[in-house]
Amino acid sequence: MAVNSNRGITEGVIWKQILLFFFPILFGSFFQQMYNTVDTIIVGRFVGTAALAAVGASGPILSLINGFFLGVSSGATVILSQYCGASDREGISKALHTAVALAVALGLLIMTIGMVMAPAILRLIGTPEGCMDEAVIYCRIMFGGALASMLYNMGSGILRAMGDSRRPMIFLIICCAVNIGADLLFVWGLNMGVTGAAVATVLAQVISAVLVLRTLLKQPEEARLELKKIRFHGKILRSILQIGIPAGIQFMMFDLSNLIVQSSINSFGEAAVAAWVAYGKADGITWMLSGAIGVSVTTFAGQNFGAQKYDRMRRAVWICLALGTIMGGGMALLEYFFREPLLGLFTTDREVIAIGSRMMAQIVLFNVMFMPIETFGGAMRGTGYALVPTAIMLVCVCLARVLWVTIVVSQIHTIEMLCLAYPVTWTLCTLVFAIVYFRGGWLNRRINALGLEPEK
Repeated sequence: MAVNSNRGITEGVIWKQILLFFFPILFGSFFQQMYNTVDTIIVGRFVGTAALAAVGASGPILSLINGFFLGVSSGATVILSQYCGASDREGISKALHTAVALAVALGLLIMTIGMVMAPAILRLIGTPEGCMDEAVIYCRIMFGGALASMLYNMGSGILRAMGDSRRPMIFLIICCAVNIGADLLFVWGLNMGVTGAAVATVLAQVISAVLVLRTLLKQPEEARLELKKIRFHGKILRSILQIGIPAGIQFMMFDLSNLIVQSSINSFGEAAVAAWVAYGKADGITWMLSGAIGVSVTTFAGQNFGAQKYDRMRRAVWICLALGTIMGGGMALLEYFFREPLLGLFTTDREVIAIGSRMMAQIVLFNVMFMPIETFGGAMRGTGYALVPTAIMLVCVCLARVLWVTIVVSQIHTIEMLCLAYPVTWTLCTLVFAIVYFRGGWLNRRINALGLEPEK
């Protein structure tokens, strides 16, 4: 693939190019989500509620540690997309090899930290004793696949930054099929429980990493990964970290606030923990949509900012906002009215379904409020303007959610009051993002800071 061969990102009809780029990301996200969803369905239906709770209790920890390093690696995607928009061949090569070196270093670090710290963190958040042993096993095996996961995510981000969202989707479809087959074999066929579910997921992650690295090794020269060139380039690494560290802190704090919510959920008992897991999986399609919107906006903003096509970048933001709102709103209605059948996919326990239905009724209709957050935040980060979006998320989502749980829920200890933390913080964050995006003058400051040609 030649540099910026997908010229539709910086040229052509915007809405058509966004849809062509967006839907492969969405479908890829769907199959990526299927990794853990298949684990949840098979564990919940063939092993039992305690095993389902073990998988659920592990989820926030996996997200917390991975989230920081994935946020850091997202800085590489932004820098690379800007080089692609500017058609800077040397910059593309250096950013590519620096990004892969970063993925290797972070993957090894995640693996070490996760495998060592898993038991202590699970105890810290109050994981029920009935599922503690299985939760530790699940965590450690999942962290054992951290290097493969980091290489896949970085590699697919590199391909998307270059305008290729199709092949990462194809790789995920292949690996999802592997994960489903391995889950059925290990969990149902060999009766390996949560161990089998974790091993199946890691196996699929390894295959996805191999496929994406093979693709990068066969790219045209200017965008080809060469093993002997994998190293850190100081200036580019600094640029990546200037964008990636704020994003990583945001993801980490976001997951930390969810970890505090998980700790509060744990206080309601094993059935509530299992219900929270089932609800999270049933609601997964919404976060696939918002994530695909975020990646699309970031890539379009990055390439058009690099090409200094600022008006085109703004129009792409409006189109992505409309797309996310329409699709997110429609999905929220479907989830609300069919919440019990959705939950029934993950468990046959009537108590768990009843609790999960109460959770979904409280939250899902407000999911659409997250779409502007992804859209405005993604546009800012695509230009390299990372600190302000991070600060907004930290205060309006993370801090506000922690305060809600520690102050409000401690006084009114009900599942409904706990779930209300999500609509309240999403609404607050959307309002602040809208004010900053439309009235903050952030784009002109970014243009001036880099000495680029001003807007005409």
